[in-house]
Amino acid sequence: METTQIAKEDIVQAFNFRHATKEFDATKKIPDADFEFILETAHLSPSSFGFEPWHFVVVQDKDLRESLKLFAWGAPLKLDTASHFVLGLAMKAPMVKHDAEYIDDMMRKVKQFPEDIVAMYSKFYREFQERDFNLDTDKKLFDWSTKQTYIALANMMTSAALVGIDSCPIEGFHQTEIEPLLKEKFGIDTDKYGLAFMAAFGYRKADPEHPKVRREKVDIITWK
Repeated sequence: METTQIAKEDIVQAFNFRHATKEFDATKKIPDADFEFILETAHLSPSSFGFEPWHFVVVQDKDLRESLKLFAWGAPLKLDTASHFVLGLAMKAPMVKHDAEYIDDMMRKVKQFPEDIVAMYSKFYREFQERDFNLDTDKKLFDWSTKQTYIALANMMTSAALVGIDSCPIEGFHQTEIEPLLKEKFGIDTDKYGLAFMAAFGYRKADPEHPKVRREKVDIITWK
C-alpha cells in the first residue's frame, strides 16, 4: 500500500493550531466528508489487544444536546455552538472481561483467528487482566476501557487539526448521574457502556487569547 508522506512541519503546525476551543462559530458547519474523515481515524485507532472497547455517538439533534446540559457543566456553550458533538462510550466489565462473549466474537468473527490463536490470545488476555494489570473489579475494567477510548479521541482531535477543524475534549460531566439520560433518551445500554468523554468539533469563533504554553521538554523527557 502506498502512503503519502506528510511534512513534519505541517504536523507540528497542526498541534500548535489545536487548542481547547471554548466557543465555536455556530454559523459554520463541518462538511460531511471532513467529519467522516475524523470518524474514520477513530475507527482505525489502535487499542489494547485490538479489542476496540468503544462506541461513538454523534449528537446533532438539538433537543438531545439540550438534555445533556443538566449533567454536563463543562459543555453548555459547546453544545450550543459546535458543528458536531460526540459522546465517547467505553465498554464496561460484562463486555471486556476475559471470558466475555464480545471478546470471543472479536477473536473469532472480526479477527477470524484460527482456534490455536484464539486459545493463545485468550490465555494472554486473561493473564493480562488477572496478573499484569490486576483488573479485578468492574471499575478497574471500565477505567481500562476508558483509557483505550482516549487513544481514539486524540486521533480525532489531531486529524481535525490537520484539516483546519477545531475541537474541545470535555470531562466536565457527572459520569454516573448522566447514565439514566443516556439509557432513556439515547437508547444506550448502560449495563454495557459508560460515558468516557465528550468532544466538540467545529470552527473557532475567535483565536485564543494566549499563546500555547507547555513545560520544557527537558522537564518531561529523560533519556537513559
